[in-house]
Amino acid sequence: MQTDPEFVAFLREFPTYPTTHLIDDLRAVEYARLDLGGHIYLDYTGGGLYAESQLRRHHRLLAEHVFGNPHSSNPTSQAATQLVEHTREYILKFFNADPGEYLAIFTSNASGALKLIGESYPFANGRYLLTFDNHNSVNGIREFAHPRGGEVTYIPVALPDMRVDASQLDRELAQPSPSGHNLFAYPAQSNFSSVKHPLEWIEKAHAHGWDVLLDAAAFVPTNQLDLSKVKPDFVPLSFYKMFGYPTGIGALLARKPALEKLHRPWFAGGTITVASVQGGKYYLAEGAAAFEDGTLDYLNIPAIEIGLKHIESIGYDVISERVHCLTGWLLKNLTEMKHSNGVPLVRVYGPTRMEGRGGAVTVNFYDRDNKAFDHRFIEEQANKINISLRTGCFCNPGAGEVALGISRVELDVCFTQPGHENRLTIEDFRHCIDGKSSGAVRISVGMVTNFKDVQGLLAFARGLLS
Repeated sequence: MQTDPEFVAFLREFPTYPTTHLIDDLRAVEYARLDLGGHIYLDYTGGGLYAESQLRRHHRLLAEHVFGNPHSSNPTSQAATQLVEHTREYILKFFNADPGEYLAIFTSNASGALKLIGESYPFANGRYLLTFDNHNSVNGIREFAHPRGGEVTYIPVALPDMRVDASQLDRELAQPSPSGHNLFAYPAQSNFSSVKHPLEWIEKAHAHGWDVLLDAAAFVPTNQLDLSKVKPDFVPLSFYKMFGYPTGIGALLARKPALEKLHRPWFAGGTITVASVQGGKYYLAEGAAAFEDGTLDYLNIPAIEIGLKHIESIGYDVISERVHCLTGWLLKNLTEMKHSNGVPLVRVYGPTRMEGRGGAVTVNFYDRDNKAFDHRFIEEQANKINISLRTGCFCNPGAGEVALGISRVELDVCFTQPGHENRLTIEDFRHCIDGKSSGAVRISVGMVTNFKDVQGLLAFARGLLS
């Protein structure tokens, strides 16, 4: 590798890359299945990969102990409760969150955490402000706000970098509803464009009386979120995006004053101290328990602490530097590729420089006549050579509509056509926007990506040139 002229050029461009060699050593031992299977995995925004040691440690824990349902006081129940609560404490420690200020609530994933907020936030006479650039699970909260009389406002993002108009955001933040509660939601890092939106917005919003929902799901796999320095009110997380295993467990990190504003629309097993059938009354439990419906996934929750310790053993500085170097090289080479007639091969949706962006590169590929290749075709071709990437709009329709030039007028026409009142398939939608792409290709670099992976993707891209 050291004599490869491409690698030499890469090191000249990104001389700090060798400081991340720990990850190459780790990959050879903990992620050997990637190379043994001939995989080029470039879907880290979709899901992280687990280390073999995570599985061994978790399985050993289960094999050597007996754990029971935590909702009791018998010996096996107490053993499970201790592990669950220790993991809860470790999550707060990992994010430098003061346990006197924050609670960690276990959920099924980040979407489950967001649903908790949506169904419980007091939107009456208040405002829900969010950016175009948001995951659908953040967009979906508007369906709780509307029927309760909450005003929903979107702040657009603009091409080419797909960043927010700061002046428009400032105007909206300066106008909270004086007669209700106000919630501002945005992603720390876009799952579409990989733009890192400023964490400084949190304090700016607080200064005007807003509660802040910071979607950190795409941010924390490769960046440290320090809750002693920034203090969003709600932070939804999916742990599998960070370290791959286990799936099906997320968390809502919530500031206690903001959590006190939430009013759940129902109660469930585990969320109450007392519930009566004859008396028609129930009393919610205190703290996190009031939001954790039913029995927690108590056998898998201990694997979260194992995964967090795995991230700590590598260090965010190393992970971030790795992603920075490889994504920079990927962007540089993709944007330089041109067909023989000079037409660029790709159009990047988001920043083409590394300042203020993460490791996902979202593009569409174009032929020599400047016509976009169908993103589904690109995925099919990548599949043939074992490259895992992702195509579509990535559950982020606001960013997708801006990137792909789909206008409000086109959408209104589409949604009001006969037969589209209650049902619209993706094929119907593609017909509505005839001539425009309905999705893109997302190539996302992550913790254990190496130079060979990126070179494999670039070779694939060159194969599309004519």
